[in-house]
Amino acid sequence: MGNALAHETSPYLRQHADNPVDWLPWGEEALRRSRERERPLLVSIGYSACHWCHVMERESFEDEQVAALMNEHFVCVKVDREERPDVDAVCMEAVQVMTGHGGWPLNVFLTPDQVPFFGGTYFPPDSRMNMPSWPQILLAVTQAWDERRDELLGQADRLRERLSTSSLLQPSATAPTQAALDDAVAQLRTTFDARLGGWGGAPKFPSADVIDFLLGQGEREMALTTLRAMATGGICDQVGGGFARYSVDATWTVPHFEKMLYDNALLARAYVHGWQVSADPLLRRTAVETIAFVLRELRTPEGAFHAALDADSEGVEGKFYVWSEPQLRSALDEADADAAVAFFGATVRGNFEGTNVLEGRGPAMDDAVRDRVRARLLEARSARIRPALDDKVLTSWNALMIAALADAGAVLERDDLLDAARTAADYLLRVHRDDDGRLLRTSKDGVARLDAYLEDHAFLVEALVVLYEATWEPRWLVEARAIADTMIDRFADPENGGFFTTADDHTVVVARRKDLEDSPIPSGSSSAALGLLRLAALTGDARYEQHAASTLALVGEIAPKHPAAFGHLLQGLAWWVGPVRQVAIVGPADDARELARVVRAQYRSRLVLAGATVDGEGDSDGAEAARAEGNPDPAGEHHPSAPDATPAVPLLEGRHALDGHAAAYVCERFACRRPVTTPGELADALGDPALDG
Repeated sequence: MGNALAHETSPYLRQHADNPVDWLPWGEEALRRSRERERPLLVSIGYSACHWCHVMERESFEDEQVAALMNEHFVCVKVDREERPDVDAVCMEAVQVMTGHGGWPLNVFLTPDQVPFFGGTYFPPDSRMNMPSWPQILLAVTQAWDERRDELLGQADRLRERLSTSSLLQPSATAPTQAALDDAVAQLRTTFDARLGGWGGAPKFPSADVIDFLLGQGEREMALTTLRAMATGGICDQVGGGFARYSVDATWTVPHFEKMLYDNALLARAYVHGWQVSADPLLRRTAVETIAFVLRELRTPEGAFHAALDADSEGVEGKFYVWSEPQLRSALDEADADAAVAFFGATVRGNFEGTNVLEGRGPAMDDAVRDRVRARLLEARSARIRPALDDKVLTSWNALMIAALADAGAVLERDDLLDAARTAADYLLRVHRDDDGRLLRTSKDGVARLDAYLEDHAFLVEALVVLYEATWEPRWLVEARAIADTMIDRFADPENGGFFTTADDHTVVVARRKDLEDSPIPSGSSSAALGLLRLAALTGDARYEQHAASTLALVGEIAPKHPAAFGHLLQGLAWWVGPVRQVAIVGPADDARELARVVRAQYRSRLVLAGATVDGEGDSDGAEAARAEGNPDPAGEHHPSAPDATPAVPLLEGRHALDGHAAAYVCERFACRRPVTTPGELADALGDPALDG
């Protein structure tokens, strides 16, 4: 028993290695068999933390008769959507076109030329609730392929054209305006749930990018209401910290229990920004506890981060996380039990199959009591059988976490978080590259594989820029520029602008597409735009700005009309509209730290911060790091692939301390005001955060 998936590194693929289905991974062998045998490809896509993926496996893929039917008529391919987002994107868009909806598991039938012609999501083993059974689907597709193949191939050709449309988008000649951003805020207000937070009804998904966009626009009500509602709801793990994927209801009470690295990275950062805006201790605490969860439960021994925790344990969704009232009381001292049961909402009738998803909406507990209760419940819960861990390391998702750690570390003045960000960044730059220095997508046990996508490059550029701003260590900006240059060379569209999802030498699935929508994570395109804009503000390199602008021009008119789907891109548009502030701080470490604290005290989404501290000899840390790399230029390191390029941090050129005190230079487009040396002067120079986000 067993199939070719036993040789894969993806936990999701290995979960299916003992199925009687003759699964193959996506690749040339599967495509060759499909062509030679003239059989359709049956591509089944999911991920390890997907509850309904597990259900369909148990019901159908482990069934000998169903497997025999699949093996006889199809070339069966299993895909981890997190490893192969290109295959997933094509198949998902095809199913959405054909059925009007999508999701995972995603089961799609493709011609030998890799064009989808039929598909859907979950199919039960037996017909029920107006849903055909999986065996019925298999037989119907087989019959259609045998008897109406020409018709199916014609439909596939028409769908191929539809799937190519994103690459054919033309840039708009209309420049983005503040009025368009205001319209996006107004549009979000039309679907905002003013009582419960979030947008629309059940199910509700966290929208970290939309929240960050709103905070940057000075819109506090929608953003802060949503952050507070999620922080106190069951979607937030009240015992261990961190967020589940989404809430199945409108009140954020009952989650879909899987925990993804990307959600927690994005939300941790949004909560830091919410705290900067509001000074609400709930938001700071939620950010800290979310990061603590990731460091405790998703961190690898090498300091990178695993992808996800499953929704299920012992075959039951959410079993690890829910509590009965007696379970709560047995884990706590009598003195704490009544307060805890009331605070977590366990005095009401169970909200999840007779048990309680814990919330934080009851009578307030003293902080010391809450901390003690959480510690005891976490200890008691640790004795349960844990959900499965997806232990692969993805470049793009790790980059999101690096940015969150760096941002939180700088704002909250937590050196341990900055160290964690450095360690993870070092891992990606050391392990997730091939012998030619090209970025790779994923690793397991320290062995990386698969070519990286646009999102891997773009997210890492953004993360390294944030890490530079948090640490003022020029090496991160040098690496950001190197990756940005590669991204432009290998992914940019010289004809219509923007960026393709795959590199110029990547195997094309149906069509070379452009990833545009920010759902459920930022698109590679919007991340590339925002990262390049930030990089341009730090380096003055006009090429970065030009490529960012070409991306924004493709969807700049569409995004404000559909803001829920373009939260990250709207942040790029806001940056483009401006004004953008550049702050350079140079001087003795203690003074420089006080000045940086002023900058970081508020959420300023259209600002970059460069700095260098001076030691007792009048030298700067940036210059010392540069010389350590063999570069005598006191402004920083040179770009490694272009020895005569501008220094790594041009914003620092010509900046110096004043009379032994750190000086801060507030600039726009590298034109700077008179330097200031005190926190009060800098606060006055920066002015209202609404002016720069």
